[in-house]
Amino acid sequence: MNLIDTLLRCVGTLVAFLTLPLVIGQTEHKVMAHMQGRLGPMYAGGFHGWAQLVADGVKFAQKEDIVPAGADRRVFQLAPAVALLPYLVVLLVIPIGPNGLVGQAVDAGLFFVLAVMGIGVLGSLMAGWASANKFSLLGGLRAAAQLMSYELPMLLAAASVAMAAGTVSLTGIVDGFHWWWLPWQAIGAFVFFTAGLAELQRPPFDMPVADSEIIFGAYTEYTGLRFALFLLSEYAGILVVSALTAVLFLGGWHGPGPDSLGWLWTLLKTFALAFVVIWIRVTYPRLREDQLMKFAWTGLIPLALLQLALTGIIKVAIS
Repeated sequence: MNLIDTLLRCVGTLVAFLTLPLVIGQTEHKVMAHMQGRLGPMYAGGFHGWAQLVADGVKFAQKEDIVPAGADRRVFQLAPAVALLPYLVVLLVIPIGPNGLVGQAVDAGLFFVLAVMGIGVLGSLMAGWASANKFSLLGGLRAAAQLMSYELPMLLAAASVAMAAGTVSLTGIVDGFHWWWLPWQAIGAFVFFTAGLAELQRPPFDMPVADSEIIFGAYTEYTGLRFALFLLSEYAGILVVSALTAVLFLGGWHGPGPDSLGWLWTLLKTFALAFVVIWIRVTYPRLREDQLMKFAWTGLIPLALLQLALTGIIKVAIS
C-alpha cells in the first residue's frame, strides 16, 4: 500500500504539473485578448478561440531545432530542463488539502521550496552563457542579479508567516492559520507575491527578457520545443508562486464548507492569484533596470523588515 500510495501521489503531482500551467497559459491568452482587444486569440478553432493553445503547441513542434555553432551544446540543451524541473519538485511539497493531501510532507517545507525555486534561475544563466550571444549573456546576468535582489524580501516575508505559525512546515502553517491574520500579514503577502513575480521575470519585472531592448534576453537563440519549455517554466512558476501565496497568507484549504472541499478552495485561491498575475502584465509598463533594483532594495526589503518586526511584537504580546 505504501508503494501504491507513493505512485499515486507522484502521478497526481505530474498530471497537475503538465495540465495546470497550460490552463494558466490558455487563460492568459483569453484575458489579454479581452483586456487589450486582441482578435487573434479569439478565433483559433471557432468558439472563443478554444484551439489557440493547440495551435501554439503545433507551431513550436514544427519549428526547426537550432543550436548556434559557437554555443556550448550540452549546457545549451540542458538549460530548459534546469529552468523547468525545480517547479515540479516544489509542487510535490505544497499541501492542497487537509488529511495528508500533499505529494510529500516535508518538516522544513518552507525552506525547501525557497531553496529549490532559487535553482530555476540557473536555467536562464546557463542559457545566456551557453548561447555565445552577447544579448543572451546580458539577459542571463540581469536575471541572476534580479534573483539575488528579490530573494531576500521573499525570504523575509516567508519568515514572518513562519514566525506567526511557529513552524516552517507548510502543512503546519496552514493548520495554524486564523482569519485575523489577513490584515496582520497583508504587508508580507504583498512583498512575497511581488518578489515572486520578479523572480519569474514577469511584467513589469521582465527587464532580463525585454524583447524591445535585448531581444528576449537569455532565450534569444532558442527555437522550437526548447523555447516552449522556457515558456512552460514561466507558467509553472506562476502556478507555484500563486499556490505558495495562497498556502502561506490566504489560509490554503480553509474556507466555507466541509474539509473534503479544501482542495477546491486551494485551487480557487491559486487561480485567482494567477489571474492577478495576468492582470498586472497588461496593466503596468516595464520597469527600467535601475528602477527594478531600487524597488527591491529601498521598497520591498524595508517593508519585509517592518512586517517581521510587527509579527515579533504581536507574537510577544499574545504570549
